[in-house]
Amino acid sequence: MRSLLCAAGAAGLLMSGAVAPAAADEPDGFRISDHRITESSGLIASRTHPGVYWTHNDSDDGPYVYAVDSRTGRTVATVTLRGIGDPRDVEAISIGPDGNIYVGDIGDNLDGTWDHVWIYRFPEPKQLRDQTVTATQFDVKYADGPRDAEALMVHPKTGRVYIASKKQGGGGALYAAPEQLSTSRTNVFRKVAPIDLWVTDGSFSPDGTRLILRSYFGARMYAWQDNRPKDLGSVGVPVQQQGESVSFTPDGRTLMFGSEGANSPVEPVGLSGNQLPESAAGQGPDNGKNGSGSSGDDTTLSPGLIKAGLVLVLATVVVTGLRRVFRRKG
Repeated sequence: MRSLLCAAGAAGLLMSGAVAPAAADEPDGFRISDHRITESSGLIASRTHPGVYWTHNDSDDGPYVYAVDSRTGRTVATVTLRGIGDPRDVEAISIGPDGNIYVGDIGDNLDGTWDHVWIYRFPEPKQLRDQTVTATQFDVKYADGPRDAEALMVHPKTGRVYIASKKQGGGGALYAAPEQLSTSRTNVFRKVAPIDLWVTDGSFSPDGTRLILRSYFGARMYAWQDNRPKDLGSVGVPVQQQGESVSFTPDGRTLMFGSEGANSPVEPVGLSGNQLPESAAGQGPDNGKNGSGSSGDDTTLSPGLIKAGLVLVLATVVVTGLRRVFRRKG
């Protein structure tokens, strides 16, 4: 029996490693080693510091944002925000074309009953060191009533802010801010499109032509056309403890998927075909024709999933064989 359990455990490990293998030209994944970061809930690649990703904890952490070096997994700067209230449920982070970092205090632990949420904005620091910065705070409401949300994205060309709500009350949706956020009045976000996904994070590609939205166990890619999303199909997501975050790499060719938990992993998934941003298409060795992303059909299996299925079949054969051996000995 112990042998059977060992075989099953080995199969599980092989399967988890086979779901989303990184291609040779993809960046390496990393682990967030800072013991303070146990609920990494948002992720965005720095526009100023190559190899650095900004992240933050979920709730009950305070007004802190962390810069993590993807080469080492170590925190290289802790930014403390002043000039804002007490954060309630920080869920998302993005960077705009103005060079500002936007932090979304947009979660709602009361299942969509808070009458307003907040966005904080501050310039991305030019130097990576521990520092305190003054942030601007914006009040946010939704035109169709309170929502629980975990994804905030700033379009890298227009600077418009978008929020994707979680699936509740008939489904999730993408909401757009006014063209410019205001500190003198409440900023009303209006529904742009329905989103049939339990969204935990999202990100625009650096050129603004693609939008990725992820859930705990899956993700979908959208082409961004006429300020609206056009569904391009599913994207393979690594098996993670609690999938909470996603960011494009600066070249737009790879997605970095993050998870909550201590020493949490950030794992790469390469894009291909029509899921590649327009500026990245044709730049890779496959010229955007082949790779790990699907091309709009949910039934298309990624190579990782195929490998996982083969491992499962192999494990079943091994376990069946061991059972027969034990029966003969009995």
